[in-house]
Amino acid sequence: MIRTACLIAVSVLSTQAMAAPGDPRAQVGRANDAARVQPDRSGYLNAIQKYAWADGALFQIYTSPGQVTDIALQEGEELVGPGPVAAGDTVRWIIGDTVSGEGAARRVHLLVKPTRADITTNLVINTSRRTYHLELRATPTTYMAGVSWTYPQDELIALRAREAERARGAPVAAGLAFAHLNFDYRISGAKVAWRPARVFDDGRQSIVEFPDGIAVGEMPPLFVLGDKGMAELVNYRVDGRFLIVDRLFDRAELRLGTGKNAKAVRIERRRPRAGHDQ
Repeated sequence: MIRTACLIAVSVLSTQAMAAPGDPRAQVGRANDAARVQPDRSGYLNAIQKYAWADGALFQIYTSPGQVTDIALQEGEELVGPGPVAAGDTVRWIIGDTVSGEGAARRVHLLVKPTRADITTNLVINTSRRTYHLELRATPTTYMAGVSWTYPQDELIALRAREAERARGAPVAAGLAFAHLNFDYRISGAKVAWRPARVFDDGRQSIVEFPDGIAVGEMPPLFVLGDKGMAELVNYRVDGRFLIVDRLFDRAELRLGTGKNAKAVRIERRRPRAGHDQ
């Protein structure tokens, strides 16, 4: 009787220990369960399941004997490193790769097929852009014909790039008085990368346009030169490659660096404003 009670107590304690919240096995299991991403009808394009890419997700791939599932990577993405594709079970799963398209449209495809139903394994794919973690599951008849991904972060970056490019094309057009535009400015001084492409005003504000491709951090400060040549740092704002001053000036300088490394580009209005001859 005592022996039986002890055995029961040990069994209960062992079960409690296995279910303890701090048990690493339980933590790993919960983490994997939370990371699994299942196919969703809204994500299908015809027979292709398009998963939304997320780092660390375990994407579920359902396959069937006698059928090939096509796993397509992003266009331009390449397999890298020694053994870029690794499977937990390489005996009962047939895995190969091929490519489609050329140039920027070149695309790597992994082709997977189980040799029997009711088996599972995992697949790790290392590419030039990311690492994919997949779980392959074989069923008697259900299989996914094709799997690919959308890449929300890449799409966001591309959207921001398009918006930035659009803004660079005409960043100040909405606020300009086109009937009063004046481009009669002379640019002289150092031949530097940040030398303005042109300077103009609309009778209210002055705009300094820098070469395409200049970064905001590369723009030098602007100083307006007073009647006696004294330099005054003025307030301005930057919109794309345009530096905008909410006033007019007859002479100004862009300056960068100190001492022997100092560089300056002078901007002069060819015909000074009435009452502002200098």
